[in-house]
Amino acid sequence: MRPPIIALLCGVLASVLFTGTASAGITERNGPVPTGAAALIHNPIYKTGKLDPGTCQQEESLSPGDRESARVYLEFVLDCLNDSWRQQLTKAKLPFTKPRFETTSRLGFPTGCGPFPKDAQALYCSRNNKITFLLSPGILSQANELFLFQTMAHEYGHHVQQLTGIMRTYASRKYRTEKEFLAEVRKVELQAECLSGAFTGSVWRSLNRRPSDFTYVLSYARSTASHGRGQNVAYWLTRGFEQESPGACNTFSAPKSKVA
Repeated sequence: MRPPIIALLCGVLASVLFTGTASAGITERNGPVPTGAAALIHNPIYKTGKLDPGTCQQEESLSPGDRESARVYLEFVLDCLNDSWRQQLTKAKLPFTKPRFETTSRLGFPTGCGPFPKDAQALYCSRNNKITFLLSPGILSQANELFLFQTMAHEYGHHVQQLTGIMRTYASRKYRTEKEFLAEVRKVELQAECLSGAFTGSVWRSLNRRPSDFTYVLSYARSTASHGRGQNVAYWLTRGFEQESPGACNTFSAPKSKVA
């Protein structure tokens, strides 16, 4: 039985509690980062068109159950993501910074936004711009499926939100009720899902994958209060995949039914 794959957004939740973020990696300067409605609804990243078709095919195959080969593979995928999104941020005239990356095999591992939580496969912390990935036995046993790739792309979607001012604007808002707060969390999460789909679609031809590999990932979309209904998770992932553009991912102006 295949375990569920959950990409938990810890960075946004933590940034509500901790003000300020620290940059990581090399920053490439460009124009100012938008704030407010300009960040959420009219972000320049939405107007950059399709991601440039890229190549992201690793020469060596993954070994199921092997933590080291999975780590090397994820670093390779991260390089592909950096190359692709650097170009897109440049089109938007926004600064680019590489995220930090770390893997762990245990819950409670320090992430910069608290200990690694239960029921999460990976998380992005906006305080230190770091992706932490849990290499658990479940995901390692199915290393040759698309889950490793897509989960990394989802967390990188949160990094794109950080670079474009979306995450910071969201975190700076005040929410009167938990219901109101979760409604905004879902927009952030579903957008990251869509951004992951846009990247996956842009490099799909180089992955040597079958269409069934993508639909298999879609079949594991499930409903949660923070990530939305399973059908909406699948909708935004597919929308990004088919359009290959962040312009498909404006969840902040989408109908309520699509971000529920």
